[in-house]
Amino acid sequence: MLNRCSEGLSSFPVSIPGPSGMLEAKIDCAASNEPHGSAVICHPHPLYGGTMQNKVVHTLAKSFAANNQTAVRFNFRGVGVSEGSYDEGNGESDDVIAVADWVTGQQQDLPVILAGFSFGSYVALQAAAKIQPAALITVAPPVRMFDFDNLQSVSCPWLLIQGDEDEVVDIDSVINWVATMKVKPEVSIIQGSSHFFHGKLIELRDICDDFLQGL
Repeated sequence: MLNRCSEGLSSFPVSIPGPSGMLEAKIDCAASNEPHGSAVICHPHPLYGGTMQNKVVHTLAKSFAANNQTAVRFNFRGVGVSEGSYDEGNGESDDVIAVADWVTGQQQDLPVILAGFSFGSYVALQAAAKIQPAALITVAPPVRMFDFDNLQSVSCPWLLIQGDEDEVVDIDSVINWVATMKVKPEVSIIQGSSHFFHGKLIELRDICDDFLQGL
């Protein structure tokens, strides 16, 4: 399926088998016909309007594609036309694993990167223990809303992006959580940014581009 990128397409929809049924997804093709790898991107909270069309998720996908990664964004179970229903992050973690397995089957021997925004950060971190990604990007992880303290540690290169005026995720809680880690992520604070990075998406993309180019 991912070989459709070699047909000159920049993006196209796909359906991916998940543990609770088919998952609606979209592929953003890598900049060249010989991608360096792929990225699976997780969207914000399903019960609060989060979908793969979220503008932060879209920005991440464009950064990955521009940096020669095949970007795969998808709707969690129960979102859009994805089958199943919301499962408080547990089933959604299984969705991520299923999508990553599908991508690996499509692009064998190429590394997979995980990324997530808000709730998607929590799910990506949960799934990382199983997937063992080549790198990880988490944007505005909601550390007070979910059990981040019991997540397994991350050993791959990891970028954490946080806005300093986030009205949903308290920046101090994020900084305090990072301080407890033995292996800490690269933390980038975007000044004057709200939770949804209004007016800051170009800066967010530049930060992602720099991180990906350094891998």
